[in-house]
Parts: sequence; C-alpha cells; structure tokens
Amino acid sequence: MNLQSAYIYFVEGSTATQADIEDVKAKFHRYIEMTRKTGEQLGWSYADTAFPYMLEERPEGQGRWFLLRGKDPSVYKVIVVAVGSKEVDGKVQHYIQVSLPDSSTNGDKGKANEFCRYLARDYKGELHLFNKRVQYFQPRKP
Repeated sequence: MNLQSAYIYFVEGSTATQADIEDVKAKFHRYIEMTRKTGEQLGWSYADTAFPYMLEERPEGQGRWFLLRGKDPSVYKVIVVAVGSKEVDGKVQHYIQVSLPDSSTNGDKGKANEFCRYLARDYKGELHLFNKRVQYFQPRKP
C-alpha cells in the first residue's frame, strides 16, 4: 500500500507540544459541531457536506490512529489520521499525520487538505502538505 501523507508538526509557538489521538478526535468533533451550527444558521444540513465521514476506530490502531470512512463511498472513501513523533537534531518532534491510501478519491484529498489546515491553524503548527509545500500557522517573530 502506498500512502500520501501530510504532517502537522508541533513547533515553538504552537498551542501544544504534542497531541494524543483523543485530542485530535476532540478537534474533529468540534469541527463537526461548528459545521452543524453553521448549517442551522443557513437553514440546510451543511454538516453532512462539510464532514462527509464517520470516525472509525480499529483495535490495531488503538491510541495511535483512526479512520475517517466516507458516508458515500462513490465520492469519499477513507482518510487515515495518526499521531507520532520522531527525533530531529537530538530533540523529539511530535506530529499529526493525515494519510491517503491508494483507494482514496480526489474528494478525499480536498477534504484532507481542509482538515489539515483546520488542525494546523487550531494548534498553530507547521503544515507540510501532500504536495510538499509548507504553511506556517505559528506566531513568528517580525
């Protein structure tokens, strides 16, 4: 299986130094609630369009990763969300990884980019997108 991955790195200036999988799930639940409230204000079910996935946990990924499984498999299939860390220059750097398996659709990639930006903005992290471009959301010195 070949995965495309985007990473949200926790850097100096981020709102947290690391996140566990429960923190990330809580962010997604907050996202779902925000889009549901937006939909109420607009008078249509915007939440189903903004978040067309179900959170799915598997026993083998307990505490490390979960799946976002598409509600309509013809448009959205699957996104994998994980947390991890690596050593860089003698320091441990924590990250959130958002991956697309080969079976993912273009719709999944668009939604994954949207979710990555949401998480990076909320954590004030450094986002490395699928296309290797980097976006900085942490406050930087002038």
